[in-house]
Amino acid sequence: MGSRGKAPSRRPRGNTLRIIGGSLRGRKLRFPDCPGLRPTADRVRETLFNWVQADVVGAHCLDAFAGSGALGFEAFSRGADAVTMVEKQPRVAASLRQALTELDDSEVIRIIEQPVEQFLATDPQRYDLVFLDPPFGTDLYTQSLALLATGASLRPGAKIYIECARHADVLTAIPTSWQLLREKTAGQVEYRLFQAP
Repeated sequence: MGSRGKAPSRRPRGNTLRIIGGSLRGRKLRFPDCPGLRPTADRVRETLFNWVQADVVGAHCLDAFAGSGALGFEAFSRGADAVTMVEKQPRVAASLRQALTELDDSEVIRIIEQPVEQFLATDPQRYDLVFLDPPFGTDLYTQSLALLATGASLRPGAKIYIECARHADVLTAIPTSWQLLREKTAGQVEYRLFQAP
């Protein structure tokens, strides 16, 4: 092409995720490249929020291992009263704070830059809905599930969403008192919804 072609954009390229439902439907948020950061796919998120649509409105939600913020921001968009996102990677946490600035709603969402295990051991809040999606191939499931089971983080009847690699040995770490409500597989990902007593 000649000189009439468009000049290349100077806008920095990055990863984006799209909020798929609720008041922010269609809104795109950026997140950085980071080892282990793997946003929940759109179709998995759609299924998850179909499962919890009656629970998310007015709920206090915990997005442990928040990463891109896909689950926490989706819950906020769909009417959660409070969303806590926990992310230990400084660059990723900074990206979440930037997204929060763009959404201009710090009254509902709080971002904690801290390891999840440390947070769960000290946080006084109790949650109705917990999203647990740590980096695949780690032992973070076992530690986090043990803290959720023995601590005071869950309200009675709380729902816990767990996403993991297909064939990962996660079920052995699930507290026996939790009831499996739903489960599904999408490609190399398994995801389940449990309910605490």
